[in-house]
Amino acid sequence: MKVLSKILNEVNDVVNNVDENQMDNIVELISKDKRIFIYGEGRSGFVGRCFAMRLMHLGYAVYVVGETITPAINENDIIVAISGSGETSLVLNIAGKARDKGTLVIGVSSKEDSSLIKISSSFLIVPGATKSDKSVKSIQLLSSLFDQSLHIVLDAICLKLSYKDKLDNEEAIKNHVNLE
Repeated sequence: MKVLSKILNEVNDVVNNVDENQMDNIVELISKDKRIFIYGEGRSGFVGRCFAMRLMHLGYAVYVVGETITPAINENDIIVAISGSGETSLVLNIAGKARDKGTLVIGVSSKEDSSLIKISSSFLIVPGATKSDKSVKSIQLLSSLFDQSLHIVLDAICLKLSYKDKLDNEEAIKNHVNLE
């Protein structure tokens, strides 16, 4: 069985069903005068860390919730809360507390009718299969399809931000670690 081409076809199907208007809305919300916090659990959290790193390369003040050096989130900040199912209790708890403080919550999920999306100010739907979803079929295990597709979509948002900020690869390299 040729799994690579099947996986790529699955990811392509998901990415083609992401609403670019939702992406553009997020690009408009993110600005360099706001602090951005990223939170997700498990593999979705790892993809969120990739997003945080790329935002840092673009010159944004970005933090990963739960890290030892992450400051308190406040009003006028942004949190990007990621949960494939939109029902992860820790993500809902953090997003809800941030919302109660006046923080702009951007919910990212595979399900538009999820609890996370309902408490979010803005949202991004990446309709890939998750471990608890029986409606989206995938040859892959658990939430792999959601996480892979999410990584591509969040990188595309970073590309759109670089266009908005008129920032090229040479500028991004200046914020990239180089210990040579």
